[in-house]
Amino acid sequence: MISEKLQKGQLLIAEPSILGDLYFNRSVILLAEHSNEGSLGFIMNKPLEYTINDLVPDIEASFKIYNGGPVEQDNLYFIHTIPDLIFDSIEISNGIYWGGDFELTKSLINEGKINKEDIRFFLGYTGWGANQLEEEIEGNSWAITVNKHKKDLLNTSSKKIWKEKITELGGDYLIWSNAPENPNLN
Repeated sequence: MISEKLQKGQLLIAEPSILGDLYFNRSVILLAEHSNEGSLGFIMNKPLEYTINDLVPDIEASFKIYNGGPVEQDNLYFIHTIPDLIFDSIEISNGIYWGGDFELTKSLINEGKINKEDIRFFLGYTGWGANQLEEEIEGNSWAITVNKHKKDLLNTSSKKIWKEKITELGGDYLIWSNAPENPNLN
């Protein structure tokens, strides 16, 4: 059963069948939580035009902000690889953690103790209700893959990761790896 395969820390790769979807076309999502009640993840490859300083002026850094998904886009979320510095974070897997003490995080960034390779910020998240993600996978909206990058996922090029992951799937996916984002422009 698909739900037995799903677990936090995996990557969801948008299938070519969701072409044209504003949020999810060519998305790679880190699954941060999965249970019988639902699932939650962050889109890893959709940078926005904002930096953290644009949204939180008392942070003196220009770390990119990513579109985490369509849910709660007025909230800022973050994942990181430094639980020894950011307390109260939750391990996703493979050395990647979610959230933690935000006031402490701001201070550590301003003191130069956290750099952009350690942390990624998101506006919003992607969420699914009970069994919704499983249904979307059965409907060929998502392919599931292991996060081979582990904690280096935060340093993986957001422009290349979808193509890389779809190529790894092989078979019929290979044709999509070189197709333009909008096939009508081909």
